[in-house]
Amino acid sequence: MSDTLNPGLYIVATPIGNLSDLSPRAADVLARADVLAVEDSRVTAKLLNHIGAKRPMIAYHDHNADRVRPGLVARMTDEAVALVSDAGTPLISDPGFKLVRDARAAGVRVTTIPGPCAAIAALTLAGLPTDRFLFAGFLPAKAKARDEAVAELANIRATLILYESGPRLGATLSALAIGLGDRDAAVVREISKAFEECVTGSLVELAARYAEAGPKGEIALVIAPPGAAAPADAQEADAALRDALERLPPARAAGEVAKALGLDRRALYARAMELKAQR
Repeated sequence: MSDTLNPGLYIVATPIGNLSDLSPRAADVLARADVLAVEDSRVTAKLLNHIGAKRPMIAYHDHNADRVRPGLVARMTDEAVALVSDAGTPLISDPGFKLVRDARAAGVRVTTIPGPCAAIAALTLAGLPTDRFLFAGFLPAKAKARDEAVAELANIRATLILYESGPRLGATLSALAIGLGDRDAAVVREISKAFEECVTGSLVELAARYAEAGPKGEIALVIAPPGAAAPADAQEADAALRDALERLPPARAAGEVAKALGLDRRALYARAMELKAQR
């Protein structure tokens, strides 16, 4: 194998806890890249020490990304640049997507080295539906903005995955219980580390458990999707039918409303004929 990598951008997933989770391919790329774009050089230095490698590093994070990015992209023409975060898959809750975007715009080859991701790992531990899920990152810190964000999530028919810190956990769980209702949920922390923990319960139960003090470590919240929506009542059905009858004949109006509201098409057709006769 050549000692050098082809020029370009390499997106390298790193362990979220147990260093043994680093894949052989990721270790090889980190050991041979010309430069590593890192969130915190002290954290990445420990990882490099684990694999017995020393490579040049340049800081790339929220506070300097706009300033550093053009130079990194320029280097990718002739050098292999590996992007890593402190833990997990880069671009998940960090500014890495802009680096990928600009690299592609410059015609740079982009390669991903997949591996650990706390959001997906938490989902597998929670025992909640996995067929449809939404990763929503960190909620805003201020209460008003947080509540508005929770309201936006309330009607999404998917399992929700959030990141949170220990000190904010109790307040966040309380806001989620108020904004989403008392859904099943899981608090997952320290994934793949010695004290890995997955605590399940309702949002109200979990909010009470962590009201006084949140646990230490990296935390992911997994929240069940909303229950089945309540069926539309007669008044809602009539309003929808009247609107549809302005545009469609009764049969097609009944079909449209049946699909939208989950009601019986035949009953809606009979009602549509009654409404049409009342005009």
